Amino acid sequence: MTSLTSLLKEVRACTLCTKHLPQGVRPVLQMHSSAKVLVVGQAPGRKVHESGIPFDDASGERLREWMGVTREVFYDPKQIAILPMGFCYPGTGKSGDLPPRPECAPAWREKLLQHLDQLEVTLVIGQYAMDYHLPEHKSSLTEIVKDWKSSWPKVIPLPHPSPRNNIWLKKNPWFEKEVVPKLRKRVSEALKG
Repeated sequence: MTSLTSLLKEVRACTLCTKHLPQGVRPVLQMHSSAKVLVVGQAPGRKVHESGIPFDDASGERLREWMGVTREVFYDPKQIAILPMGFCYPGTGKSGDLPPRPECAPAWREKLLQHLDQLEVTLVIGQYAMDYHLPEHKSSLTEIVKDWKSSWPKVIPLPHPSPRNNIWLKKNPWFEKEVVPKLRKRVSEALKG
C-alpha cells in the first residue's frame, strides 16, 4: 500500500479532469490515518475552491453545528477526515453546482479509504455520496435519511447542509429534532474513542 503522504501528494497533483473543470484543478480534501470521523460530501463549491478549505462556507457552518464541533476540531485532520466524492469544483449548472466529476472516485477513493483504519463513523452527505457509500439503498435522499437507523452507528446519511436546502429542512423537521441530537452524541463518542 502506498504511504498516505505519497498518496495525498498524488491526489493534490491530479489532473484527470482538467479539461472538464472551468475553474481549473484544485483538489480539496483533508485526511490523516488517525481520523475517527469521515465526512463525505459531494464536491467543493466555488467558495471552497477559492479558499482551498473544505466546507469553508455556510454549508460548513451548519454541518459543524449539526455535528456539535468547533472549527478547530473540524479542521484537525487527525480527528476528522473530509473526502468529497469529487475533490475539485465541477462548475455551475442550471440549478446549482454540477455533480462531482465521475473520474475522481474510481481513481482515488478506495486507495484513500484504506488508510482510515481508526474510523468510527462516516457522515454521508447528499445523494452522490449516498449512492457510493450506501449502494444498497435505492431510495430518494429523504427516504435514506429517514432510514438512518439502518446504517447506525457506522454510517449516518445526512441531507446537504447548504442554505439551498432550507426548504427540505422545513418540510422535514424530524431531521433536526430526531437525527441531529443523535448525530452530535455519536460524533462526540467517536472523537473520544
